[in-house]
Amino acid sequence: MSNATDPQRSEAGWPPAFDNSYARLPDLFFAPVDPSPAEAPRLIAFNRALAEDLGLDADRLERHGAGYFSGNVPLPGSLPLAMAYAGHQFGQFVPQLGDGRAILLGEVIDRAGRRRDIQLKGAGQTPYSRRGDGRAALGPVLREYIVSEAMHALGIPTTRALAAVATGQPVYRERPLPGAVFTRVAASHVRVGTFQFFAARGDTQNVRVLADHVVDRHYPELKGAENRYLALLDAVADRQAALIAKWLGVGFIHGVMNTDNMTISGETIDFGPCAFMDRYDPRTVYSSIDRNGRYAFGNQPMIGQWNIARLAEALLALLSDDQDRAVEMANEAVGRFMERFQEHWKAVIRAKIGLGADKADEADEDQGLIRDLLVTLYEQKADYTLAFRRLADAAEGPAADDALQALLETPGALAPWLSQWRARLAREAGTPGARATAMRRVNPAFIARNHKVEEALAAAVDHGDFSLFSALNDVLARPYEDQPAFSAYAVPPKPGEEITATFCGT
Repeated sequence: MSNATDPQRSEAGWPPAFDNSYARLPDLFFAPVDPSPAEAPRLIAFNRALAEDLGLDADRLERHGAGYFSGNVPLPGSLPLAMAYAGHQFGQFVPQLGDGRAILLGEVIDRAGRRRDIQLKGAGQTPYSRRGDGRAALGPVLREYIVSEAMHALGIPTTRALAAVATGQPVYRERPLPGAVFTRVAASHVRVGTFQFFAARGDTQNVRVLADHVVDRHYPELKGAENRYLALLDAVADRQAALIAKWLGVGFIHGVMNTDNMTISGETIDFGPCAFMDRYDPRTVYSSIDRNGRYAFGNQPMIGQWNIARLAEALLALLSDDQDRAVEMANEAVGRFMERFQEHWKAVIRAKIGLGADKADEADEDQGLIRDLLVTLYEQKADYTLAFRRLADAAEGPAADDALQALLETPGALAPWLSQWRARLAREAGTPGARATAMRRVNPAFIARNHKVEEALAAAVDHGDFSLFSALNDVLARPYEDQPAFSAYAVPPKPGEEITATFCGT
């Protein structure tokens, strides 16, 4: 029963004002399941600010979080379930995946009136576990906590980290590892693969039910559209195009862009083998399971389009009763994806180099200017994040050029480009100081650098030391500030510190 409209309950934040719309969908959408008890749960991280945004009683959750966030103590009003979905994994279709180690507790209406899922990851087996134990190791839980909150601070749509709990019992992978449970918050957990689950079974009725649910929840403005399902396809494509452009702007590599890891809401989800690129190279791959570079940094826009094509296939029967016309409409929608991405990417990269967003200000040489910068950064093996941050400093004047040039294998290699860039900026409105400030707002000083993440995880997993984890989260919460006291977190890895492979969190 919904209690989201009860003002006393919502204001007090306890019990949580659950309103579980997904649990009201037909039985095929999910399987009810209770979390498995943890032996000796201990709260190791709690996002108090997020809890308050959700309208929850943060004091109570912090005091009793070990029980609630391990799944040992049910949250009042929750209706735990595992969601069903399918997906293409590295291009191969798997007709049934589902939440194998995730349990959706339910939905709350936050203080801004937005519906938000609360989900446990690593809380035990579900009917979709496929011979897995349904548990999570501490390292992957902490990685998702760090990176999802870093992405949020960078201004990129993402799932959020509410809590992490150590279970007090081991999980068995290549070796015994300490177990943990992660509490994730999202606008929803509906994926492209959720649509594929029903479409693969020829279940057009439930594809329609799901599409209507998604429109109600994420795209209510589409209810009056002439063809709401085509409009939905276009809207999801646009959100994904914008999301991937933002990923590229900060050097983020998702690592496993399967259709079951692509949300309909346009949030970044599932931080398994993800990483932030150090040296700029579009071919960069970190994921240990991406042996052919399918999800390399520079391939992400094309994979986004490929995934949207799979969504279009799943929606085909809803687009038109005329199959030929439905295929034509789907192809046109998929074809529009790359145009959308290019528009979003152009806005991102122009802001990164200090050019205005007004199309009237665009000049013929702008695309060449952007291309030449990226080519030079690649050829000179420059650190992507630092190069753009130093470029923001150089926007104030040539006195800062040396710090930028020092990042290159051949100092001075950017000198001709800098002259062209300054000539171009001279035709833009605004002062050098204002431009540098604007550039610093889109070019972070701090990212979740792989070697720093791994250092924090190793300290926690091997020694029970969470101080580096806490410090890293504190620094990454303010990525666009210089924070001189924490400058060590901003520099790329030294020789021997490089992390060349990241791993899934299974």
